[in-house]
Parts: sequence; C-alpha cells; structure tokens
Amino acid sequence: MYLFLAFLMVPIIEIALFIQVGGLIGLWPTLMIVVLTAVLGTWLVRTQGLMALGQLRTSFEQLEDPAEPLAHGAMILFAGALLLTPGFFTDAFGFALLMPPVRMAAYRFLRSKVTVASFQMGGGTMHGHPSAGGHPRHPAADGDIIDGDYEEVNPRSPRSGPSGWVEGPDGK
Repeated sequence: MYLFLAFLMVPIIEIALFIQVGGLIGLWPTLMIVVLTAVLGTWLVRTQGLMALGQLRTSFEQLEDPAEPLAHGAMILFAGALLLTPGFFTDAFGFALLMPPVRMAAYRFLRSKVTVASFQMGGGTMHGHPSAGGHPRHPAADGDIIDGDYEEVNPRSPRSGPSGWVEGPDGK
C-alpha cells in the first residue's frame, strides 16, 4: 500500500512543484535547474560511489563486515537514480542521500529493523548458528567434487580408423 501511495504521490508532487517553480522563475530557468541538478548529481554520485567502493574493498581486505559499505553504496546508487529523475522533490531526496550523515542515519534505522541470523567471512557458509546446532558447510559435504581440466577435441568420423588410444581390430 505504501509503495502504491509513493508511485501515486511522487509524480503529483513533482508536477505541482514544476508548476510553482516555473510560474515563479519561468520555463527556461526551470529546465536549466533540472539539467544542472542532473549533471551535478551525476558527478557527486560518481565521486561518492568511488569512495564507497574503496571502503568496501578495505572491509574485504581486512575481513570486516561489508554490510555498511554495501548499504552506503546502494544508497548512493539510489540517490543517483533519484537525481537523474527530473524533478525537484526527487532531487531533494537524492541530494540528501548523498550526505554521509543522512546515509548513516538511514543505515542505523535499517540495521535496527533487520536481524542477521549468521555472518561468516572466509570459506563456506553457516547453516544456522553454532549455538543452535548449526555446522559449517564445506563444498565436499555435497558429494565428491573432482577438479580437473579438459580440452575439447573434434569427434572423429567413422571412416577415419582407430583413435590411436587403443589397438584396432586388426592389431594396429
């Protein structure tokens, strides 16, 4: 129901803001503001996205929980989508999401609403928590795994004779 209201109300708010701003400053300045915010937003998303990618890389290198840098990256990506959408209302939310304190507050709010059952860095995944009788799952637990290389060869035609791997019917 909330998603339906958002899809209904956001365009109505945007149209109302376009009419109000366009009435105050005119058509061309309004359009220039929309284009300028898209260009500025694209630049900001790119620079902030690269910083978030660096933080994510650091968390992986130090074997830390990557949830926070991933969440920041997702919010920056969402901010970019909002900034590329023409409108003043979506631009306001997009620019707000590009501010680290706003993203941090949103991350803390989302983290309080989500419960992670288990988390493990390194090989394998956990099935349940060890205190609940869970155990690490290893790839070999699913059956025998044989690692190997192969080389694709052209099948021989029936008239070409034996393959050379075994002797033919006449001992050659």
